Amino acid sequence: MPKLKILVSLTTNDNDYQIEQANSAELAARKLAVDMQIVYAGNDAINQSTQILKAIQGSPDERPNAIVFEPVGGTALPQVARAAVSSGIGWAVLNRDANYIPELRASSKTPVFSVSSDHVEIGRIQGRQCCALLPRGGSVLYIQGPSENSAAKDRTTGMQEVKHSNIHLTMLKGQWTEESAQRSVRSWLKLSTSHKAPIDLVAAQDDSMAVGARKAFQELAAESERDRWLSLPFLGCDGLPKTGQSWVRSGLLTATIFIPPNAGQAISMLVDALQYGKILPERAVTSASSVPPIEALQPLK
Repeated sequence: MPKLKILVSLTTNDNDYQIEQANSAELAARKLAVDMQIVYAGNDAINQSTQILKAIQGSPDERPNAIVFEPVGGTALPQVARAAVSSGIGWAVLNRDANYIPELRASSKTPVFSVSSDHVEIGRIQGRQCCALLPRGGSVLYIQGPSENSAAKDRTTGMQEVKHSNIHLTMLKGQWTEESAQRSVRSWLKLSTSHKAPIDLVAAQDDSMAVGARKAFQELAAESERDRWLSLPFLGCDGLPKTGQSWVRSGLLTATIFIPPNAGQAISMLVDALQYGKILPERAVTSASSVPPIEALQPLK
C-alpha cells in the first residue's frame, strides 16, 4: 500500500502553540509512516487558502490524501473544503467549529471532521484563575486574539460567563504572537487613560501574547512605573511544557492553561479512516487544565 500523503496547514511559525502543533504532527507522521508536508500561512487567510488550493489542484500523483488545517480567519474556508472533498481528499479542521462539516459528511465518504479544544471552557478556566487571584474584585488588562477568530471569541465568552461582576476587563487585541501583543500594549500605554487605569493583573488568551505584554512594560522609561507593571500577575493560555509551563516555574507567568496540541491526533484519526475504514466522529474534543491548579493560586488582596 502506498504511503498516505497529508498536508498540514498551520497559521504561523512564530507562536509556541503552532510550533507544538507542528511537532505533534511530525511525531504522528513518523509513528504512522505517513508522508507529511507542513505549510505556514503567515497569519494570512488568503495565503492559507491559496496554499491549500494549490495542493488540491496539483497533479494526481502529488495531491495529498488528506488535509489538516488550523484556520487563520473567521471562516474555516468552506469553498476550499468543498473543493478538497469533491477531489476525494480528507479534511480535518483544528480548533474551530465548521458548520459545513455535517453537509460534507452527508455527501461524501471522504473523512471530514474537526478536532478542537473547548475554547469556552478555556475562557472559563482563565476567568476562575482571575477570581481566585482577585476574590474582592479588581481590574484586568485582557489581551484577546483576533476579532474574527472564533477561538478568541469563545474564550472571551467563557471569561465573561464566570468572572465576578466586580472584576472589570480592559480589552486589547493581538494576533496570537508575542510581537502583536507587545505592539498592542505599547500603543495602549501611549493613551493618557492607561496611566490612570488601576490594573491588578494582565491576562492574555495565549502565553506568547502574555510575554509580549511584559516586554512592552519593560520598555517603560520610568523605573517606578516599569516595576509596578512588571510586579503584576500575568496569565496566559497554551501551557506547553517548554514555554508556558516553564514560564510559570520561572515566575514569568503566574498561571497558564495547558491546551494539548491536536494536529497529531487529527493525523492518527485520518490514518484510521483512510487505511482501516474506521468511522470517525464529527467532532473530537480535547480537555484543558489550569497550571497550577486553581486552588493553588494565592489571592492578591
